Amino acid sequence: MLVENVHGRTFPVECGRVGELIDGLATREDPLWPHERWPAMRFDRALGVGATGGHGPVRYHVTEYEPAHRIRFTFIRPRGLHGYHEWEVRPARAGCELRHVLAADTTGLTVVSWPLVWRPMHDALIEDALDKAARNLGAAVEAAPWTWHVRALRRAATVALN
Repeated sequence: MLVENVHGRTFPVECGRVGELIDGLATREDPLWPHERWPAMRFDRALGVGATGGHGPVRYHVTEYEPAHRIRFTFIRPRGLHGYHEWEVRPARAGCELRHVLAADTTGLTVVSWPLVWRPMHDALIEDALDKAARNLGAAVEAAPWTWHVRALRRAATVALN
């Protein structure tokens, strides 16, 4: 099953400021990744092509990186998820858009687990990241509430890991 999952938000600021969010990924004070609510993004070396890491059970390599513009991560795990996810900064009429794209082909059990487990968790995580980006760009944004489905999946994951 082909998956294309796109999230984006436009901010009324210069694109250079938005690009700094991408460059801060996986740092101690990460201004984009919502590590306060989700597993932190970590890599085996500084952010750049060839770095390997991920968040939680999801693993990937950095395969493309244009500082302050775009970064692409190609999936290693989970099995059955073949593709990439990326952050991109794009000029927009009202400022600058920060866009996240996940494009992949699912096979095996991931054909079923993507729509039931991975997609709702992914959507919540990315919306949390965009909220964090907004706060770090000066907007007064509160964390969006998670759906009952996401809350239940997170509870189940916590129980399974303990």
